[in-house]
Amino acid sequence: MIKDKIIEILDRLPEEEQQHVLDYAVLIERRYQFNWNLFGKGVEITDVFEEAEKIIALWEYRFSSHLSEETKKSIYYDQFKWHIFSYEKVHSLTKDEARSAFDEIRKDELYLMYEGRPFITRLSNAKDVVAVDFDSEQDVYIFDTSCTWTYVHTHESYCGPYFTSISMIPNEGEG
Repeated sequence: MIKDKIIEILDRLPEEEQQHVLDYAVLIERRYQFNWNLFGKGVEITDVFEEAEKIIALWEYRFSSHLSEETKKSIYYDQFKWHIFSYEKVHSLTKDEARSAFDEIRKDELYLMYEGRPFITRLSNAKDVVAVDFDSEQDVYIFDTSCTWTYVHTHESYCGPYFTSISMIPNEGEG
């Protein structure tokens, strides 16, 4: 019945608009597959709205507060926070080393922060989550609830992924 309604709507739309519908359908399918994979691992997924600003601010404090506003501006931090890694302003592991570090670190409850989204996603019972689970995601920052480490998967195939922990970041200056 739902399919029939969708087909009726599609039949009334010009081909250009049908392409937009297809693009959205692909995004919906990708999100469904992503969530289904996590559900299969026993992961509970919850969107967090009320505390999101506080959690985002904590991530920024932990991983970029040692950088000056001038440095952040010069690396276009406001466009992509992960530029702190691609411009090598924050030490991180990259590529296979980053993936391995993420796979090996103890995980229970995680946060997902997507670039430009005003909410956070919480993953509970995430002990079996691995880097490959995020290969279909773009500009996602995964971190523990204490914000002691972060794994970042970008939309650029030649940038990242990145992994760092607060022990790898200097306390003062822009080391």
